[in-house]
Amino acid sequence: MHQAHDEHEHEHGGHAASGWGAAARATLHCLTGCALGEILGMVVGTALSWHNAPTMVLAVVLAFVFGYALTLRGVLGSGLGLRTAVRVALAADTLSIAVMELIDNGVIALVPGALDAALSDALFWWTLALSLVLAFVVTTPVNRWMISRGKGHAVAHRHH
Repeated sequence: MHQAHDEHEHEHGGHAASGWGAAARATLHCLTGCALGEILGMVVGTALSWHNAPTMVLAVVLAFVFGYALTLRGVLGSGLGLRTAVRVALAADTLSIAVMELIDNGVIALVPGALDAALSDALFWWTLALSLVLAFVVTTPVNRWMISRGKGHAVAHRHH
């Protein structure tokens, strides 16, 4: 029984869940917000026939907005005030979202024809899916490193 209590304490302590499982969960959380924003931005920009640069800017901005919003929803539910909750979300998600967006948009920019693909083109959707998978793979070790040091999603975890 004592061992189970120690494991529970370890899971919820400052360097709590600093393993790969916690990092994957944190990355999936970030990826959810990023994907929502990224897809919405790409769809809107493409549907409005915007040039590539404003479409990517919109997608990145919305990825950050949706990423932060998901964290804010969770930490506001714990009773934090808005100002503190915003600080927690910024601390928890900024590096993770930035890395994810760098990889995601880098892949899209590097795949020939992807930036010019229409919403009806399979290339648009396959490239977007590939970019999000690769963003997850690259960002998970970043999140593991941050969580193991009590940063990143470990900050938000303290408030859930």
